Amino acid sequence: MTSLIKSIINENVHDKIVFIRADLNIPMSNGKVLDHTRVERLIPTINFLKSSGAKIVICSHLGRPKGKYNKEFTLKPLVEILSKILETNIHFSNSCVGQEVLDIKMILKAGEILLLENVRFHEEETKNDLSFAKKLSEGCDMFVNDAFSCSHRAHASLHAITNFLPAYSGVLLDQEMEALTSVLSSPIKPVAALVGGAKISTKINIIQYLITKMDYLIIGGAMANTFLVAQGLDVGKSLFEKDSVSVAKSILNKSKKLNCEIILPIDVVVSKSFEARGNTKIVSSDMIPLDMMALDVGPKTIQKIGFIFHNIKTLLWNGPLGAFELEPFGEGTFSLAKTASSLTTSNKLVTVAGGGDTSSALNKAGVGDTFTYISSAGGAFLEWLEGIELPAISVLSNNK
Repeated sequence: MTSLIKSIINENVHDKIVFIRADLNIPMSNGKVLDHTRVERLIPTINFLKSSGAKIVICSHLGRPKGKYNKEFTLKPLVEILSKILETNIHFSNSCVGQEVLDIKMILKAGEILLLENVRFHEEETKNDLSFAKKLSEGCDMFVNDAFSCSHRAHASLHAITNFLPAYSGVLLDQEMEALTSVLSSPIKPVAALVGGAKISTKINIIQYLITKMDYLIIGGAMANTFLVAQGLDVGKSLFEKDSVSVAKSILNKSKKLNCEIILPIDVVVSKSFEARGNTKIVSSDMIPLDMMALDVGPKTIQKIGFIFHNIKTLLWNGPLGAFELEPFGEGTFSLAKTASSLTTSNKLVTVAGGGDTSSALNKAGVGDTFTYISSAGGAFLEWLEGIELPAISVLSNNK
């Protein structure tokens, strides 16, 4: 599918009005931007368009305003941030459709940028409404999807709009797809996936898909407890999902037939309570005290997984190995993140990470900028891992 998608960087955009669907759904408080990451990731596409003489229209959502104007979710505060980061003046429209927008589009000069107001202020956006998509496209010559993180949604500004404009991928979207394809479709083997988090029930489909692709599947976090129970072990007070034990058993059996080795904790850090700096001890996974809970992997498990890291060529990382938010339960995640980082910087390992708390955990470990690629996407990243075709990506391959 991805081979059929045309990238905007291969097109002549001079004097064209280019509509970019970006993801500027960034954390804000009282009109102040708390994290610039998603703005900064838009820079390569914007710089290409500016240098090529295009006229640029940026569309995004922010939060969930439920189809009505809500001052809390206005994109207007981003004008100043975008102006500084992109080093250019930014026009702003109080709506994303209508005559005011069309008038500004018509007076844009080459290299100038128009930021539209929150597209989700219109209920037609999430309904993938065709007439609304046509209004969005008015006055524009080309459509660019540079919002992989939103591409699991069939919304008007991502999906229906491709009925009215020739559609292309942006630089960020290209990077996301290349990174994910490199670990799932054409990885340098041996390849491993590390999947962590609290619940197996939320990642059953991902795990079942990954065991068909991976040489190793490393499972951590509270979901590992459910697999330990499936092996007949007692996990004490540890969080596990009783209703998912049979599924875990099935996955363990199926993985053997598919020659995917599942790696579970062989020792764990336990505590009587889920609190920072509480009394802890390290025990074997088959010796968890009845009155204690497992909150991180132990040193033997870290060593075992580290050995695997040294003997693979590609690593996909999704989710933490323990309750990394509280000391000292981040040691497993942080230690192995640093190992993966070191192997990556010495060109011995390709590392792709993303989804959920992953980027937060890796940033806390101090390795957020050393992995081969860290996706900013959540739901889209996870659906891609399940092998699901993303609606806003699939329409790009229909481009004529």
